[in-house]
Amino acid sequence: MTRQLFWFGVVGVSAMLLHFALVTLALVPLGVAPLVANVLGFLGAFQISYWGHRRFTFEARHVPHRQALPRFFGVSCLSFCVNEALYFLLLRCTPLDYRVSLAIVLFAVAVLTFVLGKLWAFASAPHTN
Repeated sequence: MTRQLFWFGVVGVSAMLLHFALVTLALVPLGVAPLVANVLGFLGAFQISYWGHRRFTFEARHVPHRQALPRFFGVSCLSFCVNEALYFLLLRCTPLDYRVSLAIVLFAVAVLTFVLGKLWAFASAPHTN
């Protein structure tokens, strides 16, 4: 479990940094609205997240892509919906800067992603006899 948490952190931070950089350094400065930029940042970060968690965090090479990819995309979409809702609330209801709000939200949904990734998205199918 310690190894999984370590790799979850490494992969998650890598994905979060790409997400954060896309939103704050590329898209918003180009005039893209923060909530729209957040969607694009999510899609970019998903690539790092899926492949990193599959390979390193959960070592799920034995789980077929046709099972793991749609499941993890579903987990990621659920996490992103929570992300987007919380981000919206922080942007609308607090005086926080959009960058601070985004950082808070990205950390807040990490636990949900780990638990669902471990217990469902990258879990092997039960063996039947």
